[in-house]
Amino acid sequence: MPGWLGCLLQEGAGHHLLEVMPTESGTCSAARQAKQKRKSHSLSIRRTNSSEQERTALPREMLEGQDSKLPSSVRSTLLELFGQIEREFENLYIENLELRREIETLNERLAAEGQAIDGAELSKGQLKTKASHSTSQLSQKLKTTYKASTSKIVSSFKTTTSRAVCQLVKEYIGHRDGIWDVSVARTQPVVLGTASADHTALLWSIETGRCLVKYSGHVGSVNSIKFHPSEQLALTASGDQTAHIWSYAVQLPTPQPIADTTQQICGEDEVECSDKDEPDVDADVSSDCPTIRVPLTSLKSHQGVVIAADWLVGGKQAVTASWDRTANLFDVETAELVHSLTGHDQELTHCCTHPTQRLVVTSSRDTTFRLWDFRDPSIHSVNVFQGHTDTVTSAVFTVGDNVVSGSDDRTVKVWDLRNMRSPIATIRTDSAINRINVCVGQKIIALPHDNRQVRLFDMSGVRLARLPRSSRQGHRRMVCCSAWSEDHPMCNLFTCGFDRQAIGWSINIPALLQEK
Repeated sequence: MPGWLGCLLQEGAGHHLLEVMPTESGTCSAARQAKQKRKSHSLSIRRTNSSEQERTALPREMLEGQDSKLPSSVRSTLLELFGQIEREFENLYIENLELRREIETLNERLAAEGQAIDGAELSKGQLKTKASHSTSQLSQKLKTTYKASTSKIVSSFKTTTSRAVCQLVKEYIGHRDGIWDVSVARTQPVVLGTASADHTALLWSIETGRCLVKYSGHVGSVNSIKFHPSEQLALTASGDQTAHIWSYAVQLPTPQPIADTTQQICGEDEVECSDKDEPDVDADVSSDCPTIRVPLTSLKSHQGVVIAADWLVGGKQAVTASWDRTANLFDVETAELVHSLTGHDQELTHCCTHPTQRLVVTSSRDTTFRLWDFRDPSIHSVNVFQGHTDTVTSAVFTVGDNVVSGSDDRTVKVWDLRNMRSPIATIRTDSAINRINVCVGQKIIALPHDNRQVRLFDMSGVRLARLPRSSRQGHRRMVCCSAWSEDHPMCNLFTCGFDRQAIGWSINIPALLQEK
């Protein structure tokens, strides 16, 4: 008998004891003896054989003949309870035996029909197969039926299977360590930027995958990269406790025609690839491109790793987030510290600015993210959002007054800035989430996961697609960041990860939204 059943029986017996036992001085000792007696009964039942021949009813005479200090009414109640339990187990055991016989009969019938017909059509399945195939199909059908009946929880992670085309267009390979961040320039020429743990930031031609510029001014891991809203300037944050602003001038190469050989349907059946598969970067593709070693401006004031940085609207100020638990607002022209944003209890993980308003959101390991309002020069208000149970890895602005936050607690939450008490939508996933990004025009959230997957959701929490990943394409390590580029004709989504590569994707957004 399972342990939980013994506990249940003891609770039931105790309930009856409370109702009928007299309150005498010997009550405690009698109760202990009753508990020991019940324990011996449960052990004797647990030791009974499960075979059909030896599974017999517990003789009532055996129990009635034993010495017991239990009152007769309690003893009778216990015997009745044990009898009911045993009858239930017998019924379940008989049903199990009948099901096993039916399965064996079906297996034998399919095997016999397969040998006799030898490839002819079966009456119900109309399958042209041999006996071995028929048996395997039956086995698979039984497994499928079983999974379907017990997968209510799992189905929450697999609510939709998209038929839209998600095409891997280009791989950007050249870094010698993991890539933390990816970003797309907002001015012409449109280039792709990547920030890596190999102490460099690279700029790429989106069309050709060629490295255009290498920035090597940092002496620590480059943790983020963001482009100026109107000038050819890049802002990078680093583990050397600084953020650098540097200028670049690039000339895009002539794009080559791309063979349409990587098209794949988004789905759930991609083949898993080995963790050991890594892109080949033996040749330093960045060695023959121009290298920038000195920044225009270095932003210094933090006492720890600068994990992220971003431009405030207009590009005249920049905000940085650090492991020293603070975020700092700098004047870009003078590199002077304007405001130090304090309040987080643990290290910061990310910062993001609003595209049109003087708003900043910072994320932290303290399970919160904070909204800093600089719209009124005389008042700098702050609002704290509490809704996650683990590190908030990123929080980003989207359309209107919404903020989307992702966390190591495997959830993404959509918030309304006018009502901070609870999220308006919650997305639950099966893996920790890293730096998310929102396609503002279409309201699609791209979620990069620790488990190498990238999933697409809408703002209401409906999953639209999962990007294809197999032994030939996709990320082979943790996916660190995602970035949309809505207007680019070739790639409209970029991802990067610790497999040392960035990937450009073409997402058929109209088809995704049509399936909602």
